[in-house]
Amino acid sequence: MKKAFLLLCTALLLLGSILPLAGYRLARQAGTSFPEDSSSSESSSPSSSLPEAAHSGAEMDSDIFLVTDQTTGEIQQVEKRAYVIGAVAAEMPVSWPDEALKAQAVAAHSYVLYCRDHAAPNTGWLTADPARRQGYLTDAVLRSYWGVDYEANYARLSALVDSVLGQVLCYDDAPAGTSYFAISNGQTEASETVWGSSLPYLVPVDSSADRSADHYEYTVHLSSAQVSQQLASGLGITASGSPESWFGPSSLTSSGYVASLSVCGQPISGPALRRALGLRSACFAITCQGDEFAITTRGYGHGVGMSQWGAKAMAEQGAFYAEILAHYFPGTELQE
Repeated sequence: MKKAFLLLCTALLLLGSILPLAGYRLARQAGTSFPEDSSSSESSSPSSSLPEAAHSGAEMDSDIFLVTDQTTGEIQQVEKRAYVIGAVAAEMPVSWPDEALKAQAVAAHSYVLYCRDHAAPNTGWLTADPARRQGYLTDAVLRSYWGVDYEANYARLSALVDSVLGQVLCYDDAPAGTSYFAISNGQTEASETVWGSSLPYLVPVDSSADRSADHYEYTVHLSSAQVSQQLASGLGITASGSPESWFGPSSLTSSGYVASLSVCGQPISGPALRRALGLRSACFAITCQGDEFAITTRGYGHGVGMSQWGAKAMAEQGAFYAEILAHYFPGTELQE
């Protein structure tokens, strides 16, 4: 149990620097002007059971968040409101519906507290890189890319954040690990299929509206030389023989993502191959055309938790933020 707990802490700290990129890339593809992207990698994560809460009642929340700067290693103290505003701004275009933005605010807030409750002593709760615009956006960055729209955008977003800033999404009276991502393949994924362990509220739910998302389906073309290099560096696999023989048939999860497949004769999980090849999603199909591979993905992100595009669609259909959160994190409850 202790080993699983430590794995959880390490994975979620790493994941904290990754989550914002999904919404950022989604916004860029939707035509929204966002800061320039920077590279990152995804990690594995959650534990087999939800650990006992370290904080409860009046001590559940924190006024200051401890964030490790990925570049310097320095642990920064970030005021709660500033962090949540910056995280939402990094995750969703400010033009998106009010209720989607509020759902994102609660999810980002709750996620930080979950990381706090599982962080090792004397460490940051999660990792970010404000200088490279990963994790959250500082006020200086917001002024830069919003430009003349800064005042109006900040007033709108800060008002929405303020309306939900006192609320935390909980499971068993402890902050929930409210992970989120850009677009599902039409259904979200169970946490154990991506991170090896399950959490009772990170289970598959319908998100069929995602199928109408911009760039829901995307095909990337890679040469056999590129694939060979990425398999070697990402998985330690040396590709040999005809490229047509490198990838075997896939087995799928109940949500339709690739659970595993044979890669050069070795069983590899779908999420692991996704990371190695830099794919948008673990819902993918691979075809070999001579000396080139065509890989088509559906969705964008790890698929666990709240689909940001799905939240947008639900809000446009009249759902309130609490309904969005209840849908994507079943069994949780909002607490003040």
